[in-house]
Amino acid sequence: METLIPVVNKLQEIFNTVGAEVIQLPQIVVIGAQSSGKSSVLESIVGRDFLPRGSGIVTRRPLVLQLVNVPSLEERQRAASGETSTQAEEWATFLHCKHKSFTDFDEIRQEIETETERTTGTNKGISLEPLYLKIYSPHVLNLTLVDLPGITKVPVGDQPPDIEGQVREMILSYVSNPNCLILAVTAANTDMATSEALKLARDVDPDGRRTLAVVTKLDLMDAGTDAMDVLMGRVIPVKLGIIGVVNRSQHDINTGKRIVESLQDEQGFLQKRYPSLANRNGTRHLAKTLNRLLMHHIRDCLPELKTRVNVLTAQYQSVLQSYGQPVEDKNATLLQIITKFATEYCHTIEGTARNIETSELCGGARMCYIFHETFGRTLESIDPLAGLTMLDILTAIRNATGPRPALFVPEVSFELLVKRQIKRLEDPSLRCVELVHEELQRIIQHCSTYNTQELLRFPKLHEAIVEVVTGVLRQRLPITNEMVHNLVAIELAYINTKHPDFIDTALVSASVSSSKNDPPAEGIRRWKSDKVEDAGMEEKPKGNPQPPMYSSPSRSHAVNLLDTPMPATRKLSQREQRDCEVIRRLIKSYFLIVRKSIQDSVPKTVMHFLVNYVKDHLQSQLVGQLYKQQLLDMLLTESEDMAQQRKEAAGLLQDSGTDAVITYDETLSVPVVPHGDVTQQLLKLDIFKSGGMDNLHPRVLKELSEEVAAL
Repeated sequence: METLIPVVNKLQEIFNTVGAEVIQLPQIVVIGAQSSGKSSVLESIVGRDFLPRGSGIVTRRPLVLQLVNVPSLEERQRAASGETSTQAEEWATFLHCKHKSFTDFDEIRQEIETETERTTGTNKGISLEPLYLKIYSPHVLNLTLVDLPGITKVPVGDQPPDIEGQVREMILSYVSNPNCLILAVTAANTDMATSEALKLARDVDPDGRRTLAVVTKLDLMDAGTDAMDVLMGRVIPVKLGIIGVVNRSQHDINTGKRIVESLQDEQGFLQKRYPSLANRNGTRHLAKTLNRLLMHHIRDCLPELKTRVNVLTAQYQSVLQSYGQPVEDKNATLLQIITKFATEYCHTIEGTARNIETSELCGGARMCYIFHETFGRTLESIDPLAGLTMLDILTAIRNATGPRPALFVPEVSFELLVKRQIKRLEDPSLRCVELVHEELQRIIQHCSTYNTQELLRFPKLHEAIVEVVTGVLRQRLPITNEMVHNLVAIELAYINTKHPDFIDTALVSASVSSSKNDPPAEGIRRWKSDKVEDAGMEEKPKGNPQPPMYSSPSRSHAVNLLDTPMPATRKLSQREQRDCEVIRRLIKSYFLIVRKSIQDSVPKTVMHFLVNYVKDHLQSQLVGQLYKQQLLDMLLTESEDMAQQRKEAAGLLQDSGTDAVITYDETLSVPVVPHGDVTQQLLKLDIFKSGGMDNLHPRVLKELSEEVAAL
């Protein structure tokens, strides 16, 4: 149990070195109002004067105080070994200058003041950057305490106007940690009900499971009053207890009264004023209580360390495997990467890839969607008779008959018009090829995404692979387009009116004739009325002769009939309507046959000439163009970042021997504890509650594993 606190201390140093506390470590946080006696309590626990003194706010940045119990100087000299070679009974080190040991505690005070002013300046401002101080002494118990600035209300001097809010936010950032114990310090000569420290503690710890109250200045209470009710918990109950202490007065400090003498006077005061509570109060009891609470709290807070460290170890082992080993056989490595990429590419097309997209269609599934949804719906949306008017059809029929009136509908007009409609299927077919080509390009990026580590490791090889695959696709695209163009040309080359699905012309003519004969057409009714009107017109010249419409050429000027414009629209005769309707139905029937054929043939053509060709020849193309002796060194040039990351991951997981002597790594500037098989030792450990370790830096994880293994 005694080894838990030093391990947590080292973890704090490691996290401070890398600049981020990714685990919420157990610790004791001292909070209280300004001048409530926090610093005096800490000095009494340590037994030495080492904290800055003065009026107003003195503690202006968090002070992480780590107390380490060590054997006495005589015992260490007899054992001829120790954690440090310092020949002193007590000494201290700062994390920012860890290689320097301080044996004079006045120098420690001066260093605290200097470092505080360096960060916060000479004014009374505060800083969130913690100051780490480790004190080694045979007279202390293993403890980790955090001394925070005192709670203040009114800015003093050149303090910022929001000094109260800044202090409060700083305190909350520490006490909100569910793994910390709260040491709430309140002066006995103030009302406990107005204690800001207890109020803050209750805000973040409403159950009081991690709050310990300390009542200072018991000797300064008004005459005739005592703190019996407060210490017994009758005023404000605190689950972990309330401990009263007596601090040195300012007169004692000025006269240089030793803390040892002060502790003796404190014990005498308690025996005199609070005899029934003397053994449960005082600085010595406070130190023992804090040590016990911290050890038990660490034990309770650490049950998940084994799980978290094992998970991170497995993660970094996986990362290390993804980085790959240093290249020894370049030929084999190149072939392996090429084969893996080609296999992944083909599996993505076939839908058997290990990494299947769930957010969007990809690979073969998207091609299927293009063939049957995009392309199919586009063809179905094409109207077989779009762009053909009755006058266009009639004009084609008349042009096909030449100067002779036709007795039947000429086939040439049908072929001419149906070819015009069939040509409209070519553009959607070529667009289908383009969409599939784009998807094959996207698959390159998809495969690169899921082979990121290997391809990032060799960026030039990645570029070469992308270039080769793109070149193969670019080579096959015009061939596939040409074949699709030929499919449409084949349909245009021969109009098969004997197709089994093509409707019979005679049946169409009969159907059209029967439909025309059922209700008299508007044209027929008008034709009959025109006949009656013509008969009436023939009778009119008898009473009122009219001049002839056209005179003979001998009597008048010549008329050029070619100058007479063709009417844009005119009434169609019954026969013309029938012939046009027959052609319309034949065109629609044959167009649907061709559309069905194109809808079936184009996907097959794309698969054969483009997709399947790439699948079958991709690996051979990659090997043929990249597997060359003169290209090996260039293609397998490793990324510097990847090499560094692999080195860090390998160093993270490797064993460094069984020597347990603590050394300092000059490059990392953090304590390194060599150890044996870290993994096996971690499997035997049942400690730690996790914070946010998912983004743990390799250096931190390495130190974490070593420190935990040291247990």
